[in-house]
Amino acid sequence: MDQGDSARALVTLAGVAKRYATGTLALRDVSLAIGEGGFLALLGPSGCGKSTLLRMIAGLVAPSQGDISWPGGAAASRDIGFVFQEPTLMPWATALANVALPLELAGMPRREAEARAAAMLARVELKGFEKAYPRALSGGMRMRVSIARALVTRPRLLLMDEPFAALDEITRFRLNNDLLDLWQEERFTVVFVTHSVFESVYLAQRIAVMAARPGRITAELPIGAPYPRGEVFRTSAAYAAQCREVSLALEAAMAARAA
Repeated sequence: MDQGDSARALVTLAGVAKRYATGTLALRDVSLAIGEGGFLALLGPSGCGKSTLLRMIAGLVAPSQGDISWPGGAAASRDIGFVFQEPTLMPWATALANVALPLELAGMPRREAEARAAAMLARVELKGFEKAYPRALSGGMRMRVSIARALVTRPRLLLMDEPFAALDEITRFRLNNDLLDLWQEERFTVVFVTHSVFESVYLAQRIAVMAARPGRITAELPIGAPYPRGEVFRTSAAYAAQCREVSLALEAAMAARAA
């Protein structure tokens, strides 16, 4: 998948702001085009409003100002999968039941929903764990179940809110690779929230760097490395150079003050 796949906007944010009832201005004047089939990372320090912005795109939080539009049609705004920071699985349900839930809620017959869920669990390398309960799974495995649940409805847009932040480095690297494999095969759009420069450069086609208080986008940086990516890229001089460029942009964002 190359940069051309993200040329057409799936969703567009224009002058978006969010002020809470307490008076706190969480986001100000955010304008952003999210390209169809692209992989966009939102990078910024804690408290810069990345998660709030993701929730506004999902329709879970209303903007106080500005507009969020879907050039591809209103139906696209309902065609969303969301992976939260924590897996948020039902502890009393098996992995299979957790993944099948959104299909059953949409009215799909249980047998068909479970067949789709089993196939998606296999796609995230959890074949054989269908009957396992969340308490019996590792942190990385629980996150795989969460990703499978988000993707089982075949969404056009996958929103991911720092999904790998709590995992060990080895598990995180593996899930990064698995996510890229799924994205290239299924061709959904990804908006990925992270505070890791290294993760954002490894995963994304484009990085939107955010400053805090109030949250706003201070830079947009393309990552030109081709896909598939792997350890050769992660250990390359090109990767190191792009990480330095993004680090400098993040440093400038953190030093910025609201006008």
